[in-house]
Amino acid sequence: MQPALNAFTGTVRRAVDDYDMIQEGDRVAVGVSGGKDSMVLLLALKHLQSYYPRQFELEAVTVELGFEGMDFTPVRELCQALDIPYTCLKTDIKEVVFDVRKEDNPCSLCAKMRRGALSNLLQERGINKLALGHHFDDAVETFLMSLLFEGRLSCFQPVTYLDRSGVTQIRPLIYAGEQKITNLARELQVPIVENPCPQDKSSKRYEIKQLLKTMSSDYPDMKSKIFGAMQRQPLPGWEPRDNRRRGK
Repeated sequence: MQPALNAFTGTVRRAVDDYDMIQEGDRVAVGVSGGKDSMVLLLALKHLQSYYPRQFELEAVTVELGFEGMDFTPVRELCQALDIPYTCLKTDIKEVVFDVRKEDNPCSLCAKMRRGALSNLLQERGINKLALGHHFDDAVETFLMSLLFEGRLSCFQPVTYLDRSGVTQIRPLIYAGEQKITNLARELQVPIVENPCPQDKSSKRYEIKQLLKTMSSDYPDMKSKIFGAMQRQPLPGWEPRDNRRRGK
């Protein structure tokens, strides 16, 4: 086992423990887009599965949007090598969002349609936990997007129960920074499926990412302080388990 993956999985386990993400007997599916975040998450959860005291099943699922040139063969081959069941669901989401509807705000509709397709797939497969690749930087960016664009203090939660589908979303990478994920993916030579979405470099999230990059050059610990404030306030769902037990 690669020492780097072993250390990284320790970071993942800390998030899993702090927010009670995995219970005995869970059927966990990793939502795999083919990007570095979800691929590294898949590797880390496979390693965690080998020693975690709570036994859980693991598989991978992909919602294929329909962009030309996206080949998920490397994902399938990695899953086969790791002995992880893999399902790739083909959809016409790209055609509906970009070609038919020609949406001015395509990200919103695309996300809604992806959630619907994924929800149906998970229910069909009897999955009760969906692991998503949102990491430390994503959390800080989402918080700032809510603050600057909506005027409210908000962020996705580490654990979210979706009552319509009965599926719980978990985000085991919330303590892992994007650069650490990038470095690990490079070291392990993780296969990556590039995202050809035309909105990838023109979204509000991309604007916030660039803003944080600029500000962090003068305030290098800024993201850590924002993340810490989210836990200490805490934002709904963001208080770690140990704090809850101590009554803080």
